Amino acid sequence: MGSKYTKRYSDEYKRDAIELVRSSGRTVTEVARELGISSESLRGWVKKARAAQDNGSGPGAVRAADDRDEELEAAAEADRRAGEDDRDPEKATAFFAKESDR
Repeated sequence: MGSKYTKRYSDEYKRDAIELVRSSGRTVTEVARELGISSESLRGWVKKARAAQDNGSGPGAVRAADDRDEELEAAAEADRRAGEDDRDPEKATAFFAKESDR
């Protein structure tokens, strides 16, 4: 579950963008600008595809890596929500009042 600002791209679109970077001889930034996507996203796709190719995992590895990214984002969001309780001013006031009585 990503941010409401996160765009989702199909695996086919990612493969085509990666192939464009590999075959065109242009930089990732140039290709990303042409496609209207984030250069960091495209750079990540290319890096994952290269790692999958090195590992012999094939095109499915890009999808598996995306799944791991989504799981990590969900875990981070859960941690953020859990941490919000720790920043509750009333709880902090009660804690420090109790500590100062000692």
